[in-house]
Amino acid sequence: MKNSNFIVRCLIVIVVLFFACNKKLDHKSLYQAIVPIASPISDTGCLSGAIKGTMLAGKTYRVCGNIIVNKGDTLTIQEGVNVNFTGNYGLGVKGSLICLGTREHSNWFTMSGVIKTDQAGADPSKDPAYAGKWTGIIADTSCYLMIIKWTHIDFGGGASTGTVATISKNSYPLLFQNPYGIFVLEDSWLYGSVDDPLRVLGGKIAVFRNTFEKSGYTGGEAMNAKAGTIGDFAYNLCIGIATNGPKLSNSGAITGVPGSNVRMYNNTIVNCGFRRAAAGRGGSINFEQDAGGMAYNNIIVNCKFGLRIVQNPIADTARTRYGYNFYYGDSTFVCSQFIPSLPVSTAISQPQVTDIPKPSTYLPAGWKTGDVYTAPAALNGANDPQFIDAPVPLPAGYNLRDVVIAGSYNFGLKLTSPCIGAGYTGFSARGDVPIDPRYGVTELTPPGIDLGAFQSSGKGMQH
Repeated sequence: MKNSNFIVRCLIVIVVLFFACNKKLDHKSLYQAIVPIASPISDTGCLSGAIKGTMLAGKTYRVCGNIIVNKGDTLTIQEGVNVNFTGNYGLGVKGSLICLGTREHSNWFTMSGVIKTDQAGADPSKDPAYAGKWTGIIADTSCYLMIIKWTHIDFGGGASTGTVATISKNSYPLLFQNPYGIFVLEDSWLYGSVDDPLRVLGGKIAVFRNTFEKSGYTGGEAMNAKAGTIGDFAYNLCIGIATNGPKLSNSGAITGVPGSNVRMYNNTIVNCGFRRAAAGRGGSINFEQDAGGMAYNNIIVNCKFGLRIVQNPIADTARTRYGYNFYYGDSTFVCSQFIPSLPVSTAISQPQVTDIPKPSTYLPAGWKTGDVYTAPAALNGANDPQFIDAPVPLPAGYNLRDVVIAGSYNFGLKLTSPCIGAGYTGFSARGDVPIDPRYGVTELTPPGIDLGAFQSSGKGMQH
């Protein structure tokens, strides 16, 4: 027994001395362990067909045909990677996609040689942003995990062909469609699309701190989510979208999946709805068929309609809450649809006393839900949100269709803005997606004390 105790004591001393002499092996070092790269993908030649493994940091990859991540496989993309499509091809994902750009070194998916044409007043029919130069990133129903961080996705939405068309006949720059899966899009940029830049058909989502610009030729939402989608859409900038910023519906949901419910908060939504010609459509935020959630702390500027709770098919009004939203309009037309009217729009949105401006200051006495009204002329151009540098009011010679890109604008708030300190923080993110720097959402940014995507504290939108 004495010998055994002596041996144990000796082993303890050896372990203590080992760690004392190897100071790098503290608890912090465990998170800095070198992880071997799984199947490095060469950047020589041109990619097509089945693909898996790791696209290496700083490399540029050319794509000369549809590429497919098969079921059970994973494509990991390190920081600073450029993926250049040479034709109308796409990335089909039957397995998993983990795209990890960083603030310092973002990733790019784009079409080789296409130049942005962002002059105000340009003809949309001649703009490559609306032409769909390559197909998009198209997830199959078997794709359980799609994580995209600090990534530019430009000029997508071309018609799907070949192996990608077997996944979905409809194409979008981003499509996710696993009702049991996890989708994360954060700190990224989606520029241009033929229809929706982001279509979600079920699953748990976290869409935080992204810029959606110049999306949809004659129709399309920044995010069009349906079929049992649950999660959060927050701190996003949506500008120049054909129809709406975020839209939520429960159409297409399968039995056993929870109804669509998304919390849409602290977004800045600018000049949306003006390429959608259909009567009563287009605007800012939509809750549609059997869908519920929250819409708080959003800044809605020069949009065709204010927040719409759709009547037919009716949204899940029992599970929908909204308020503390800020509206601005440069024209009587816009100001007269802060609360959409039924003859013009199939919406039954209710005025909220917490909104800015207070609906009681522009709705006529005796107004009832859906009634047509004409906002007082004094409301035009009043209630400026006081962005640091943005087209509010509209610059001379511009119309509502001309403001379609973020460009060099700064949608942060001046310290004198009425949006500072006006936010509602009495709720939280749904948080359906786990927090993880690699396999989940980096941060579930809580509701902000300021309205809109840009917070005076430095939280919220990061680009």
